Amino acid sequence: MPRTLLILSQVYVPDPASVGQHMADAAAEMARRGWRVKVLTSARGYNDPNIRYKPSEVIDGVQITRLPLSSFGKKSLPVRALAAGLFMLQTILHGVFTRGLGGSKGESGAILVSTSPPMCIIAALIIRILRFGRVPVKFWVMDINPDQLVSLGKIRPGSFPARLMDFFNRRILSASSDVVVLDKFMAKTMNAKLDVGDRMHILPVWPHEDSVEPVSHSDNPFRKEHKLDGKRVLMYSGNHGLALPLETFLKAAVRFKDDPRVAFLFIGDGVRKKEVEATIKEHQLANMLSLPYQPLSQLRYSLSAADAHLVSVGDEAVGIIHPCKIYGAMAVARPIVLLAPDPCHVSDLVAGTRGQEDRPQKQPIGWHIPHGDVDRAAGVIREIIEAPPEKLAAMGDLARHVIQTRLSKPTLCGAFCDVLERGLKPARV
Repeated sequence: MPRTLLILSQVYVPDPASVGQHMADAAAEMARRGWRVKVLTSARGYNDPNIRYKPSEVIDGVQITRLPLSSFGKKSLPVRALAAGLFMLQTILHGVFTRGLGGSKGESGAILVSTSPPMCIIAALIIRILRFGRVPVKFWVMDINPDQLVSLGKIRPGSFPARLMDFFNRRILSASSDVVVLDKFMAKTMNAKLDVGDRMHILPVWPHEDSVEPVSHSDNPFRKEHKLDGKRVLMYSGNHGLALPLETFLKAAVRFKDDPRVAFLFIGDGVRKKEVEATIKEHQLANMLSLPYQPLSQLRYSLSAADAHLVSVGDEAVGIIHPCKIYGAMAVARPIVLLAPDPCHVSDLVAGTRGQEDRPQKQPIGWHIPHGDVDRAAGVIREIIEAPPEKLAAMGDLARHVIQTRLSKPTLCGAFCDVLERGLKPARV
């Protein structure tokens, strides 16, 4: 009997949200290793609930069950909380009766749960209890709440919701046989809640290398479609989240409204997308474009259309979130414009070694801009516009080399799946 892995994730392919894409990579690798993998996810799009997916299907050997009433969009926190609560209840019902998961003699399996939505950890705990506490839980920390909500001013520190979320954080940390975080700053945050010792593993997520590769500007239909030929393109691609401020860069971009040499593209969705669109409207920016998420099949073209990629991390978000969009930009060999505090995980990557052991590449792969420094942002934009093509290419090539040698999908996804298998019984022959 094969071992069973039950994955709880509100988002999953073909939904374009990054969490679902990485879950799918891990699920497919576990299926390849001989596991029976079952995913419980939402039947509707995470950002656009009007998108409906098949209620049940098999992708890459993974059995996917999509649950109704699990996504109503991201209009407000109460709406998102309602969808997350309904999703949690449905996952509990399905998880308790999942065949071969554990709790009975001869069964061997595990639950993989992430933080999308945070209530998923409650479902994993309840399933584990109802299966007599015999099901190992693997906890994949993509972002950290209530810390994120507190940093954004959505809830007060010490409030009942904050204390309740931290109660469940401690419970899931205690119950998990392994905890995976994305960087050392997140590890520090989680260990402050409950020190899990050697059960903590630091593994960043990987780029979607099956869907991203460098495409030259001359061969890129995306650039032609959006009339970008002959321009230096600065791009932000991904979630426009509350913890990812863009104001400093937007103010700097306005200074170049009449410069025909540059174009600014903002691709994706999220609550801060309205700030981009308001800037375009207020300043009548003909050289700034707002686009929705691009299909995964078109990602190599949209990402490669840029000459440099913008990545943002809020001052209060270090150790709470991890901007995964940087890896796709590096995979298509493009330099990074980092709008963030220093130090943070992304500044470690962008800045080069500075003589420190945890910054292995010797040269920088981009530029760093502190939040609020509009003059610095404008200077970086001007430098990119005027930079010789070979300078940008060299920085991009180094970024791609870092991906290929240290942060590749085979390396990181393989290491992550090794953690999923860690300490579990072998399959019965």
